[in-house]
Parts: sequence; C-alpha cells; structure tokens
Amino acid sequence: MIVPGDHAGLVPGIPASLASGAMAPTPARRIPEATVARLPVYQRILLDLVRAGVTTVASDQLAELARVNASKVRKDLSFLGSFGTRGSGYDAEYLLQQIDRELGLGGDWPVVIVGLGNLGRALANSPGFHSRGFRLAGLFDVERELIGTRIRGVAIRHLDEFGAVATADPPAIGVIATPASDAQPVADLLVEAGVGAILNFAPRVLTVPAQVLLRYVDLSIELQVMSFYLSRRDGPRPGAAAEPALPGPRALGLNSSESA
Repeated sequence: MIVPGDHAGLVPGIPASLASGAMAPTPARRIPEATVARLPVYQRILLDLVRAGVTTVASDQLAELARVNASKVRKDLSFLGSFGTRGSGYDAEYLLQQIDRELGLGGDWPVVIVGLGNLGRALANSPGFHSRGFRLAGLFDVERELIGTRIRGVAIRHLDEFGAVATADPPAIGVIATPASDAQPVADLLVEAGVGAILNFAPRVLTVPAQVLLRYVDLSIELQVMSFYLSRRDGPRPGAAAEPALPGPRALGLNSSESA
C-alpha cells in the first residue's frame, strides 16, 4: 500500500493523486531477463495509449494488451520503482518515461548492419533503427553491385572499410544478416572493433567473449515453436498417444516461465 508523502504534486507532470514519496525509483536491483524482454512490449503499448490521449492505465489493462496476467505486470513494474496508486492505476506518460529510462532509450546507440541482402535491406529500412536513439551508423557488404548504393541516406560500404568506419564512429550494436558461413568471421570483426552487443539473424551459433551481449533471431526456430504448439492444440498427432493439453505460446517476446 502506498502511503502519501510530503512530495505529492512536486514531480513535474504528475498529478498529486498519483504522486507520493514512494514514487521515487527504487535503488538499483537486478531485473530478470524475462522482465527485460517484456518491458519493450509494455513500452510499445504505453506509447500507443499516450498517443491516443490516455492519461491513466491500470495493470489489468496492460496485462490484457500484453497477454500476461496482471500480477506479472505489477511484479515487472515493481523492479522500476513504485509508480502506481491502488485504485487509480499508473500515470501512462510517466510510466512510459520510466520504462524508456530503464531501457536506455533516448541516448545515442550507433548501429551497424553487415549483410545487405533482402533481410539486411529490410532491417535497414525498419523504423526501429531510426527511432528511440538507435542510429544507423554503417552498412556493409561484399557484393560489388551493392557498394555505393544508399539506404535511407547511408551508403553501403565494402566490409574491408569496416575498421576505418568503426574507428571514426564506434558502433555500439552490430547486426549480422549474412549467410551462416560468414557469420562467425563477421562477429569476430565486430568484437575486435569494440562492439558491445550483437544481434544475429544468421542461422548459426556464434562464439563471442562473455562480456559481449549476443541475441539470436531465427525465423525457422520461431516457426518450429509455433508448429509444436499448433500440433498439440489441434489434438494428438496420428499414431501418437494422447498428451495433456499445453498452454499456447504467448505474444512475441513474452514467452517465459511463470516463475520468471
């Protein structure tokens, strides 16, 4: 329960009914990976709500839109601090600001993409690389016909130029969209340049130093997960013994154990 304090109404942009001494962010604490994966989903929902003119949002509403239970939403948000008032919900704009802050958005995050085939070009044109502080700092490939062409004003350079470009504008995040056979050498190049995080779309397991953040995005794996649930949702496979019903997959990015 939130006890009103002497600071109500002193937080800029926050109504006195939603502000209290307990609203200050809690001391730094480890946020579980499953919670981190859900924060961008909450962020996107809140952004849409704020743009629609919504000022207050309840945990039940967030839970329904994110397809998780309300207690999990409240637990996730508690890692950020105490921002809600029982019976009144959360100030939507302020909560959005706190999630943005926790996600490190609003800063300058130079991103490079290596591999400008169909997938790489689609990623380079994605709005996600041009908002919330993510800046497209470099595009690289080895195909001669692509070199010199531009995507959103950024020229595609030969991979041989990566070192010089990275020295002038050190990238924070590297995206690998190459064939599987080229992914590890590219990862080595990114690591050597000091890239701290790699998003790998190539269907290959990579080896990188422990301090480098590495995430995989593999469409075939996601499709196999979907086929697993679909095959059991529609009944047992021919010739297979009946199995207990399984919960279906949740919204993208929210698949995690209930204990997370």
